[in-house]
Amino acid sequence: MHSRAMSPDASPPGPGRVLLVSSDPLVQAGLAGLLSGAGVTVTVEAGSPVDAVLWDTASAPAPALGPGAAPVLALVRTEPEARSALARGASGAVLRTTDGATLQAALASVARGLVVLEHAFGSLLPPPELRPAAPAEAFTPREREVLALLARGLSNRDIADALEISAHTAKFHVNSILQKLGVERRTEAVVRAARMGLVTL
Repeated sequence: MHSRAMSPDASPPGPGRVLLVSSDPLVQAGLAGLLSGAGVTVTVEAGSPVDAVLWDTASAPAPALGPGAAPVLALVRTEPEARSALARGASGAVLRTTDGATLQAALASVARGLVVLEHAFGSLLPPPELRPAAPAEAFTPREREVLALLARGLSNRDIADALEISAHTAKFHVNSILQKLGVERRTEAVVRAARMGLVTL
């Protein structure tokens, strides 16, 4: 999964108050269950002040999008659906099969003003070199942990085991770090992070 400027992370504050946009009560209940805990308050009442919107594109029309509206994370089934959601103004798109922890992390990121995409939809993002690298202080504690493990040459699976997170979430963090640093390779990320004082080689 990709994000810009900051990766979704379970350790920083959660997305806060989230509006679920779905016309299917079963989908609403399932999503509410996935988002329970981690500082997330779920509502289905449109018009309430929220930090982020979770839009199930398969069961509901688009919510309010654009300036002044809360950032929207779209749940999609395919890349064309993701492209359509982004074209409408959504801040991100993830698969409907995404696990709860990653979904919470993605919502936390869009709530902070970031763009988040499923890894398979990475081609929908502008090239990373078009965006400046984030400042060192923008990295979360979890991102620094992942960077330290990257500097040791650990694989995504090894990082997941070391941090007791899923391999999918570890991959999410690594891809996000690459985007934040404006690089495409793990070795480049480690070198740039070292120059920024984020890791010691």
